[in-house]
Amino acid sequence: MKTVFIINPKAGQGQDVEALSEEILQTAKALQADVQIYRTEGVGDAMRFVKEYCDTYGGARFIACGGDGTLSEVVGGIDGVHHAEVGVMPLGTGNDFCRNYADCDFKDIALQITAKTRLCDVICYQTELDGGTRTGRFINMCNIGFDCNVADLVADLKKKPFISGSLAYVLSILINLIKKKGADVTIIKDGETLHSGALLLHSVANGRFCGGGIQSNPLASVCDGMINFNIIHNVSRLRFLRLLPHYMKGTHMTLSGIEDVIETHTCQQLTVVPGSLPFRICLDGEVMDAGKTEFKIMPGGVRFVVPEVLKSLDNPEAL
Repeated sequence: MKTVFIINPKAGQGQDVEALSEEILQTAKALQADVQIYRTEGVGDAMRFVKEYCDTYGGARFIACGGDGTLSEVVGGIDGVHHAEVGVMPLGTGNDFCRNYADCDFKDIALQITAKTRLCDVICYQTELDGGTRTGRFINMCNIGFDCNVADLVADLKKKPFISGSLAYVLSILINLIKKKGADVTIIKDGETLHSGALLLHSVANGRFCGGGIQSNPLASVCDGMINFNIIHNVSRLRFLRLLPHYMKGTHMTLSGIEDVIETHTCQQLTVVPGSLPFRICLDGEVMDAGKTEFKIMPGGVRFVVPEVLKSLDNPEAL
Protein backbone atom coordinates (compact mmCIF):
# COMPACT_ATOMS: atom_id res chain seq x y z
CA MET A 1 0.00 0.00 0.00
CA LYS A 2 1.24 3.47 -0.85
CA THR A 3 2.01 5.80 2.07
CA VAL A 4 1.10 9.46 1.64
CA PHE A 5 2.64 11.89 4.12
CA ILE A 6 0.46 14.99 4.45
CA ILE A 7 2.57 17.75 6.00
CA ASN A 8 1.01 20.83 7.56
CA PRO A 9 3.87 23.39 7.38
CA LYS A 10 2.09 25.67 9.86
CA ALA A 11 1.60 23.05 12.57
CA GLY A 12 2.90 24.00 15.99
CA GLN A 13 5.18 27.00 15.66
CA GLY A 14 6.75 25.98 12.39
CA GLN A 15 8.66 22.89 11.27
CA ASP A 16 11.70 22.32 9.09
CA VAL A 17 9.56 20.95 6.29
CA GLU A 18 12.47 20.48 3.90
CA ALA A 19 14.41 18.38 6.43
CA LEU A 20 11.33 16.30 7.26
CA SER A 21 10.56 15.71 3.58
CA GLU A 22 14.14 14.63 2.88
CA GLU A 23 14.10 12.25 5.85
CA ILE A 24 10.84 10.70 4.59
CA LEU A 25 12.29 10.18 1.11
CA GLN A 26 15.54 8.69 2.42
CA THR A 27 13.66 6.31 4.74
CA ALA A 28 11.33 5.24 1.93
CA LYS A 29 14.32 4.57 -0.32
CA ALA A 30 15.95 2.38 2.32
CA LEU A 31 12.71 0.44 2.79
CA GLN A 32 11.97 0.37 -0.95
CA ALA A 33 8.57 1.79 -0.07
CA ASP A 34 6.19 3.72 -2.32
CA VAL A 35 5.61 7.14 -0.75
CA GLN A 36 4.26 10.54 -1.69
CA ILE A 37 4.53 13.87 0.12
CA TYR A 38 1.87 16.58 0.07
CA ARG A 39 2.10 19.95 1.84
CA THR A 40 -1.17 21.55 2.86
CA GLU A 41 -1.92 25.13 1.89
CA GLY A 42 -4.46 26.06 4.56
CA VAL A 43 -7.35 24.96 6.75
CA GLY A 44 -9.43 22.28 5.04
CA ASP A 45 -6.81 21.48 2.40
CA ALA A 46 -5.82 18.13 3.95
CA MET A 47 -9.42 16.92 3.79
CA ARG A 48 -9.82 18.17 0.22
CA PHE A 49 -6.61 16.48 -0.91
CA VAL A 50 -7.44 13.13 0.72
CA LYS A 51 -10.94 13.09 -0.76
CA GLU A 52 -9.65 13.85 -4.25
CA TYR A 53 -6.86 11.31 -3.91
CA CYS A 54 -9.27 8.56 -2.87
CA ASP A 55 -11.70 9.46 -5.67
CA THR A 56 -8.86 9.11 -8.18
CA TYR A 57 -6.66 6.32 -6.85
CA GLY A 58 -8.62 4.57 -4.09
CA GLY A 59 -7.28 3.98 -0.60
CA ALA A 60 -3.79 4.56 0.76
CA ARG A 61 -2.01 4.93 4.09
CA PHE A 62 -2.31 8.62 4.95
CA ILE A 63 0.05 9.98 7.63
CA ALA A 64 -1.06 13.36 9.00
CA CYS A 65 2.10 15.29 9.83
CA GLY A 66 0.72 18.03 12.04
CA GLY A 67 -1.59 18.43 15.00
CA ASP A 68 -4.97 17.01 15.95
CA GLY A 69 -6.66 19.34 13.47
CA THR A 70 -4.67 17.92 10.56
CA LEU A 71 -5.39 14.37 11.73
CA SER A 72 -9.10 15.16 12.01
CA GLU A 73 -9.14 16.51 8.45
CA VAL A 74 -7.53 13.34 7.12
CA VAL A 75 -10.04 11.21 9.03
CA GLY A 76 -12.82 13.28 7.46
CA GLY A 77 -11.29 12.86 4.02
CA ILE A 78 -11.44 9.05 4.05
CA ASP A 79 -15.10 8.96 5.08
CA GLY A 80 -16.71 6.06 3.19
CA VAL A 81 -13.42 4.90 1.64
CA HIS A 82 -12.51 1.24 2.08
CA HIS A 83 -8.90 0.08 2.39
CA ALA A 84 -7.71 3.46 3.64
CA GLU A 85 -5.50 3.82 6.72
CA VAL A 86 -4.66 6.83 8.86
CA GLY A 87 -1.66 7.66 11.01
CA VAL A 88 -0.20 10.75 12.64
CA MET A 89 3.22 12.29 13.16
CA PRO A 90 2.63 14.77 16.02
CA LEU A 91 3.97 18.16 14.95
CA GLY A 92 1.18 20.34 16.32
CA THR A 93 0.55 22.36 19.47
CA GLY A 94 -1.49 19.86 21.49
CA ASN A 95 -0.87 16.46 19.87
CA ASP A 96 -3.52 14.94 22.12
CA PHE A 97 -4.84 11.97 20.20
CA CYS A 98 -1.54 10.09 20.03
CA ARG A 99 -1.33 10.32 23.85
CA ASN A 100 -3.91 7.51 23.95
CA TYR A 101 -1.05 5.27 22.74
CA ALA A 102 1.54 6.55 25.21
CA ASP A 103 4.34 4.05 24.55
CA CYS A 104 4.37 4.29 20.76
CA ASP A 105 6.96 6.17 18.70
CA PHE A 106 4.86 8.31 16.40
CA LYS A 107 7.87 10.23 15.05
CA ASP A 108 9.58 7.10 13.69
CA ILE A 109 9.10 7.42 9.92
CA ALA A 110 10.02 3.80 9.22
CA LEU A 111 7.38 2.59 11.66
CA GLN A 112 4.78 4.91 10.13
CA ILE A 113 5.37 3.14 6.83
CA THR A 114 5.59 -0.44 8.12
CA ALA A 115 3.54 -0.65 11.35
CA LYS A 116 0.28 -2.53 11.59
CA THR A 117 -3.07 -0.85 12.15
CA ARG A 118 -5.76 -1.19 14.80
CA LEU A 119 -9.42 -0.38 14.60
CA CYS A 120 -10.24 2.96 16.20
CA ASP A 121 -13.62 4.54 16.85
CA VAL A 122 -14.69 7.81 15.24
CA ILE A 123 -17.42 10.27 16.24
CA CYS A 124 -19.75 11.57 13.54
CA TYR A 125 -21.49 14.92 14.00
CA GLN A 126 -24.26 16.90 12.35
CA THR A 127 -24.94 20.53 13.23
CA GLU A 128 -27.63 22.94 12.12
CA LEU A 129 -26.70 26.57 11.45
CA ASP A 130 -28.18 29.43 9.42
CA GLY A 131 -30.75 27.15 7.83
CA GLY A 132 -28.15 24.67 6.65
CA THR A 133 -26.63 21.43 7.88
CA ARG A 134 -22.97 20.58 8.29
CA THR A 135 -21.77 17.02 8.81
CA GLY A 136 -18.37 15.54 9.51
CA ARG A 137 -16.24 13.26 11.68
CA PHE A 138 -13.65 13.77 14.37
CA ILE A 139 -11.37 11.33 16.13
CA ASN A 140 -10.52 12.81 19.52
CA MET A 141 -12.82 15.28 21.28
CA CYS A 142 -15.40 18.04 20.99
CA ASN A 143 -15.23 20.73 23.69
CA ILE A 144 -18.03 23.13 24.60
CA GLY A 145 -17.95 26.00 27.08
CA PHE A 146 -14.80 26.77 29.07
CA ASP A 147 -12.52 24.34 27.18
CA CYS A 148 -13.71 25.70 23.83
CA ASN A 149 -13.11 29.26 25.00
CA VAL A 150 -9.60 28.24 26.04
CA ALA A 151 -8.90 26.68 22.63
CA ASP A 152 -10.28 29.76 20.89
CA LEU A 153 -7.83 32.02 22.75
CA VAL A 154 -4.92 29.57 22.35
CA ALA A 155 -5.18 29.99 18.59
CA ASP A 156 -4.35 33.69 19.05
CA LEU A 157 -1.76 33.30 21.82
CA LYS A 158 0.37 30.74 20.02
CA LYS A 159 0.88 33.20 17.16
CA LYS A 160 2.79 35.46 19.53
CA PRO A 161 6.59 35.12 19.86
CA PHE A 162 8.10 33.15 22.76
CA ILE A 163 4.78 31.51 23.67
CA SER A 164 4.98 27.72 23.31
CA GLY A 165 1.95 25.48 22.91
CA SER A 166 1.90 24.45 26.59
CA LEU A 167 2.38 28.01 27.81
CA ALA A 168 -0.40 29.20 25.52
CA TYR A 169 -2.82 26.73 27.12
CA VAL A 170 -1.86 27.75 30.67
CA LEU A 171 -2.22 31.46 29.88
CA SER A 172 -5.54 30.88 28.14
CA ILE A 173 -6.88 28.92 31.13
CA LEU A 174 -5.95 31.75 33.51
CA ILE A 175 -7.46 34.44 31.27
CA ASN A 176 -10.68 32.49 30.77
CA LEU A 177 -10.87 31.74 34.48
CA ILE A 178 -11.14 35.48 35.09
CA LYS A 179 -14.01 35.69 32.59
CA LYS A 180 -15.45 32.33 33.75
CA LYS A 181 -17.68 32.07 30.71
CA GLY A 182 -19.24 28.66 30.17
CA ALA A 183 -22.20 27.62 28.03
CA ASP A 184 -25.99 27.39 28.16
CA VAL A 185 -27.09 24.08 26.63
CA THR A 186 -29.51 21.19 26.78
CA ILE A 187 -27.79 17.78 26.71
CA ILE A 188 -29.76 14.75 25.54
CA LYS A 189 -28.23 11.28 25.94
CA ASP A 190 -29.78 8.50 23.84
CA GLY A 191 -33.10 10.39 23.94
CA GLU A 192 -32.98 11.28 27.67
CA THR A 193 -32.47 14.89 28.78
CA LEU A 194 -29.65 14.97 31.36
CA HIS A 195 -29.04 18.69 31.66
CA SER A 196 -30.64 21.96 30.65
CA GLY A 197 -29.16 25.34 31.49
CA ALA A 198 -25.79 26.87 32.32
CA LEU A 199 -22.64 24.82 32.85
CA LEU A 200 -18.92 25.46 32.94
CA LEU A 201 -17.90 22.99 30.25
CA HIS A 202 -18.96 19.91 28.36
CA SER A 203 -16.68 17.46 26.54
CA VAL A 204 -17.77 14.83 24.00
CA ALA A 205 -14.87 12.41 23.84
CA ASN A 206 -13.45 9.47 22.01
CA GLY A 207 -9.94 9.95 23.45
CA ARG A 208 -8.85 10.83 26.96
CA PHE A 209 -6.80 13.99 26.38
CA CYS A 210 -7.30 17.58 25.27
CA GLY A 211 -5.55 20.93 25.64
CA GLY A 212 -2.00 19.67 25.22
CA GLY A 213 -2.13 16.75 27.65
CA ILE A 214 -5.02 17.52 30.00
CA GLN A 215 -6.62 14.14 30.81
CA SER A 216 -10.16 15.47 31.00
CA ASN A 217 -11.88 12.16 30.20
CA PRO A 218 -9.76 9.46 31.91
CA LEU A 219 -12.44 6.78 31.45
CA ALA A 220 -12.63 7.21 27.67
CA SER A 221 -11.37 4.53 25.29
CA VAL A 222 -10.71 4.88 21.57
CA CYS A 223 -12.02 1.40 20.81
CA ASP A 224 -14.94 0.64 23.14
CA GLY A 225 -17.70 1.72 20.75
CA MET A 226 -18.94 4.41 23.14
CA ILE A 227 -18.87 8.18 23.49
CA ASN A 228 -17.57 9.34 26.87
CA PHE A 229 -18.78 12.77 27.96
CA ASN A 230 -18.43 15.10 30.92
CA ILE A 231 -20.80 17.71 32.32
CA ILE A 232 -18.96 20.11 34.62
CA HIS A 233 -21.22 22.41 36.57
CA ASN A 234 -20.44 25.99 37.49
CA VAL A 235 -18.11 26.18 40.49
CA SER A 236 -16.33 29.01 42.27
CA ARG A 237 -12.96 30.12 40.94
CA LEU A 238 -11.28 28.94 44.14
CA ARG A 239 -12.73 25.44 43.87
CA PHE A 240 -11.88 25.35 40.18
CA LEU A 241 -8.24 26.14 40.95
CA ARG A 242 -8.17 23.41 43.60
CA LEU A 243 -9.60 20.87 41.17
CA LEU A 244 -7.50 21.93 38.16
CA PRO A 245 -4.31 19.93 38.99
CA HIS A 246 -6.38 16.76 39.42
CA TYR A 247 -8.34 17.52 36.25
CA MET A 248 -5.13 17.93 34.26
CA LYS A 249 -3.71 14.65 35.56
CA GLY A 250 -6.98 12.74 35.12
CA THR A 251 -7.28 11.89 38.82
CA HIS A 252 -10.33 14.07 39.47
CA MET A 253 -12.82 11.19 39.35
CA THR A 254 -11.27 9.69 42.49
CA LEU A 255 -11.92 12.79 44.63
CA SER A 256 -14.56 12.69 47.35
CA GLY A 257 -17.70 14.64 46.39
CA ILE A 258 -16.59 15.12 42.80
CA GLU A 259 -19.97 13.87 41.54
CA ASP A 260 -21.47 17.20 42.68
CA VAL A 261 -19.14 19.00 40.27
CA ILE A 262 -18.46 16.61 37.40
CA GLU A 263 -20.80 14.08 35.84
CA THR A 264 -19.32 11.49 33.49
CA HIS A 265 -21.43 9.34 31.18
CA THR A 266 -21.20 7.03 28.18
CA CYS A 267 -23.58 6.75 25.25
CA GLN A 268 -23.80 5.98 21.56
CA GLN A 269 -25.80 9.06 20.56
CA LEU A 270 -25.78 12.54 22.04
CA THR A 271 -27.58 15.78 21.18
CA VAL A 272 -26.52 19.25 22.34
CA VAL A 273 -28.96 22.13 21.89
CA PRO A 274 -27.63 25.66 22.57
CA GLY A 275 -29.73 28.01 24.65
CA SER A 276 -28.84 30.86 22.33
CA LEU A 277 -26.72 31.69 19.30
CA PRO A 278 -23.93 32.34 18.43
CA PHE A 279 -22.63 29.08 19.83
CA ARG A 280 -19.06 27.81 19.52
CA ILE A 281 -17.71 24.26 19.64
CA CYS A 282 -14.16 22.97 19.34
CA LEU A 283 -13.62 19.83 17.25
CA ASP A 284 -10.12 18.37 17.68
CA GLY A 285 -8.73 21.81 18.38
CA GLU A 286 -10.56 23.58 15.55
CA VAL A 287 -13.19 26.09 16.74
CA MET A 288 -16.36 26.61 14.69
CA ASP A 289 -19.85 28.10 14.93
CA ALA A 290 -22.63 25.59 15.47
CA GLY A 291 -26.29 25.16 16.32
CA LYS A 292 -28.14 22.06 17.48
CA THR A 293 -25.52 19.32 17.18
CA GLU A 294 -25.96 15.56 17.11
CA PHE A 295 -23.11 13.14 17.84
CA LYS A 296 -22.98 9.43 17.02
CA ILE A 297 -20.20 6.91 17.61
CA MET A 298 -18.87 4.94 14.65
CA PRO A 299 -17.19 1.85 16.18
CA GLY A 300 -13.99 0.84 14.39
CA GLY A 301 -14.49 3.64 11.88
CA VAL A 302 -10.77 4.07 11.12
CA ARG A 303 -7.81 1.76 10.64
CA PHE A 304 -5.25 3.66 12.72
CA VAL A 305 -1.51 3.17 12.28
CA VAL A 306 0.12 2.18 15.59
CA PRO A 307 3.92 2.57 15.34
CA GLU A 308 4.55 -0.20 17.85
CA VAL A 309 2.52 -3.23 18.99
CA LEU A 310 2.08 -3.05 22.75
CA LYS A 311 -0.02 -5.12 25.16
CA SER A 312 -1.01 -1.93 26.98
CA LEU A 313 -3.21 -0.76 24.12
CA ASP A 314 -6.97 -0.91 24.50
CA ASN A 315 -7.33 -3.16 21.46
CA PRO A 316 -4.64 -5.89 21.69
CA GLU A 317 -5.28 -7.57 18.35
CA ALA A 318 -3.59 -6.00 15.34
CA LEU A 319 -5.42 -6.24 12.06
